[in-house]
Amino acid sequence: MRTFLKWAGNKQRMVERITRLLPPGQRLIEPFVGSGALFLNTDYPAYLLADSNADLIDLYRRLQTEGGEFIDFCRALFVAENNTPDAFYGLRESFNQTTDSRLKSALFLYLNRHGYNGLCRYNASGGFNVPFGRYKKPYFPQKEMEVFWQKSGAARFCQADFATTIQAAQPGDVVYCDPPYVPLSSTAHFTSYSAGGFGFAQQLALAAAAREAAARGVPVLISNHATPEIEEAYAGATFERFQVQRYISADGNNRGAVGELLALFTA
Repeated sequence: MRTFLKWAGNKQRMVERITRLLPPGQRLIEPFVGSGALFLNTDYPAYLLADSNADLIDLYRRLQTEGGEFIDFCRALFVAENNTPDAFYGLRESFNQTTDSRLKSALFLYLNRHGYNGLCRYNASGGFNVPFGRYKKPYFPQKEMEVFWQKSGAARFCQADFATTIQAAQPGDVVYCDPPYVPLSSTAHFTSYSAGGFGFAQQLALAAAAREAAARGVPVLISNHATPEIEEAYAGATFERFQVQRYISADGNNRGAVGELLALFTA
């Protein structure tokens, strides 16, 4: 099942590896739901899907509530006259200024599909600032949105930080965390897709929250880069290490193997 949003760090290609390690449970909790790749490709009875990005959660709630009517509303933005720099920057400004939550959700999808590399990035003032992507004909993900809508009946969407979301977990729940990864170099920092950033202090706080949840009988699986600092931070967890091929610079022809890990915290 493909996601309807482009998303940095999308776990589409890692779903099988992740699901092999996820324990069974009555509810899957994702404090960093992102594009929802794991949600779409697992079969838990219920889901709590959270993210700190309010625009993302508002879009999911709107699709969950309105379904086909909202999909049609979004489709109206995917026309040739909106695929120009002038139109894009005008609609980006509308997104940053509007108080119409329905329009803002539709514009979030438009910006995701028309913006550069599908990035989701905000400036210090909270304004969306991704530049125009210059795609010949941006894809409108109708089928993917319909699948997400149909499955969303089993989900509750919540705009919250990871600590609040993990604290809500109870025995019978399973937690999967896909936080912003630690950078692999001093020049590899990714500007956060939500206000406040996600530095190493937050990485340590996430590891502490995972240990606390595991002590309460809630297993927690976290993905991240396999760096010495992360392995130390996740001490006590069970690791699975592997290599992933991905772009490692702005040069699209420059691919490299990057070490990743999955860390499972259990009681």
